[in-house]
Amino acid sequence: MIHVQHLTKTYEDLQRGRFVAVDGISFTVRKGEIFGLLGPNGAGKTTVLRILSTVLAPTEGIATVAGYDVVRDSAEVRRHIGFVSNNTAIYDRMTAWEMVEYFGRLHGMKASRLKLRLENLFEQLRMNDFRDVPGAKMSTGMKQKVSIARAMIHDPPVLVFDEATLGLDVLVARNLLGVIRSLREDGKCLIFSTHIMSEVERLCDRIAIMYRGKILDNGTLEELRGRHREDDFEELFFGLLSQHEQEIRDGRYPGESPLSGELAGGQLA
Repeated sequence: MIHVQHLTKTYEDLQRGRFVAVDGISFTVRKGEIFGLLGPNGAGKTTVLRILSTVLAPTEGIATVAGYDVVRDSAEVRRHIGFVSNNTAIYDRMTAWEMVEYFGRLHGMKASRLKLRLENLFEQLRMNDFRDVPGAKMSTGMKQKVSIARAMIHDPPVLVFDEATLGLDVLVARNLLGVIRSLREDGKCLIFSTHIMSEVERLCDRIAIMYRGKILDNGTLEELRGRHREDDFEELFFGLLSQHEQEIRDGRYPGESPLSGELAGGQLA
């Protein structure tokens, strides 16, 4: 469902020169699978997801979603994908029902199908108790559920969750992870991007660890533990990042300089 090959995104920075946000990464995500993108803030995760959702164009490489090229077939990609982030704007004067209905109409859904889909989604996401609440009066958890519902309204085969649990309380985040599991059971293709390792461990079928625009390694949790001979996933994660920093110091990656601060001290953000 998702195929990424040698994907690269660069920017020209007036002070730093050419900045590489995504550096030649490749991966695939299959139907009925949750693929985790794990990495510290600034690793390049969101840039990858924005390319997949056609918000950004890649500098080099190929990316296809549901068989459609993100550059040549951008309109078709948008019809086959749903995107959920932690900072999606909500219209203050529209109710939960009105907002999700509006996005269904934008996708060209017929009235009869849209109404049935709305009823099913509001039941699945437990949104009926605030279906008539305007955005200005919604809690953070309510707003996030609206964001999920409007990403799912057209029943896309591919769904992307970009730091979707950030800022949510424990109960709402737990409910969201349950929804994502149910989507996998329905055969959806899902990418789940986060910097929270425990979420990845509990949720993802395969994991890619990103850092400085590169995928340092990917595979199932068991494969990663076996390759690196480390059962503690947090130690495995920081070990990979430290190894990459050492390779930069040794000149394996010309033009890059090692981090000197908080990441080496164990901070993700």
